[in-house]
Amino acid sequence: MTTLESKDVAVGIIGMGEMGKMYAERLSRGGCKRINVCDLPAKFDSLVEYCKDKEGVVAMQDGHLVSRESDFIIYSVEAEYLDGVVKQYGPSTKMGAIVSGQTSVKAPERAAFEKYLPADVHIISIHSLHGPTVAPDGQALILIQHRATDEKMRLVEQVLAPLKSRYVHLSYDEHDEVTANTQAVTHAAFLSMGTAWRCMKAFPWETGRYVGGIEVVKTNITLRIYAAKWHVYAGLAILNPTAKKQIHQYASSVSDLFKLMIEGREDELRTRVHAARDFVFGQNFSGESTPSSPTSSPRATPSSHASSILLSDKALDRFSIGSPSASEPPPPNSQLALLAMVDCWHALQIRPFVHLALAATPVFRFWIGVAEYLFRSNERLEAAIQAATRTVDHRSDDTEFLCAARGWSDCVTYGSFDAYKQRFEETRSFFEPRFEESRLQNTRMFKFLAEEPVKP
Repeated sequence: MTTLESKDVAVGIIGMGEMGKMYAERLSRGGCKRINVCDLPAKFDSLVEYCKDKEGVVAMQDGHLVSRESDFIIYSVEAEYLDGVVKQYGPSTKMGAIVSGQTSVKAPERAAFEKYLPADVHIISIHSLHGPTVAPDGQALILIQHRATDEKMRLVEQVLAPLKSRYVHLSYDEHDEVTANTQAVTHAAFLSMGTAWRCMKAFPWETGRYVGGIEVVKTNITLRIYAAKWHVYAGLAILNPTAKKQIHQYASSVSDLFKLMIEGREDELRTRVHAARDFVFGQNFSGESTPSSPTSSPRATPSSHASSILLSDKALDRFSIGSPSASEPPPPNSQLALLAMVDCWHALQIRPFVHLALAATPVFRFWIGVAEYLFRSNERLEAAIQAATRTVDHRSDDTEFLCAARGWSDCVTYGSFDAYKQRFEETRSFFEPRFEESRLQNTRMFKFLAEEPVKP
């Protein structure tokens, strides 16, 4: 069989959502000569129109044609529907082709590929750990060499080179563990914040209680998540068993800490919070985390101390959204969402800095950054603990947050995509009129984090 050069590989993309389009456009600009694409039959005319000014990108009627004419085929399909799509088009795969999936949870993807793809097909799955609005340059791109030769693996790396991403080689099982550790609970926290604010019928930046610093990051990322599509988060949460366990633990951590707060058990709250701090961030508070255990992350080989982010007041205060209604300084915040996050990592024995070094998403980097910002300052952390037990300024907000966290956990436990979609869309509709004003700030925030980390 003739060995293909990367420039001669015909790429196929089945599913032209935002991520499929990002891949097609990047590969086209990078010199890929032929990119065969398809989407739902009802979208064919609009797909043809889309492809008109994209050099080398060819719209096809269905996945059968894409599969028969492509050397490297990417299924860019929602995890919920992947099995049916692979069942339909997989048997048409060109002999000797490489097949890949771009889903955020790999257990169902592996099952579908092994069940429906011909035995003479190579399987190398991928997953870009960022959304379509984030430039892929320097971001983690997971590659899974499941059923393929090393030669095919090198070919895939060459074909995907125009993305300029950082390759991370994992197995299917390792992928699902790492993505759960870096995404599942992070998403649950922000989804819960958004739902709580919707139930309060208040935009957080207008209440006077969420101003500056950590609060800006919380509100901006919440809007960023709800501005995306619900299925981006649902598949990972519902189909990944590890994610289910972690989301349940996060809700439990929120509940446990909230009970200590409202019962005024300040010493117990402080002891629990400090134990979580010491596990996650170490006891030396020097800007480095404690060493990871050998089993805490697959294929990770961190140094004795993993790198921290260390956001500063100057860094956080450069971003804002809207105009707060109150002119007075905001009251101290209990920071229940952040306290529960670190408590959850402690309960699950997760070392977040190891995963940060391995395959972190932009959102995960910022969330660790603000958690570190809170927990590495004795003054800020003590202010949160005292606010949680001695004041009621955020008590109603925390009550709504507890209900929201439990609701999202139940939704994931029940495994209902319909319920997940309904919960997501209700909150999305509430925030949608304000997406545009946060979009620029989000772009600036993530650009800053990627390019200009500021040390205090």
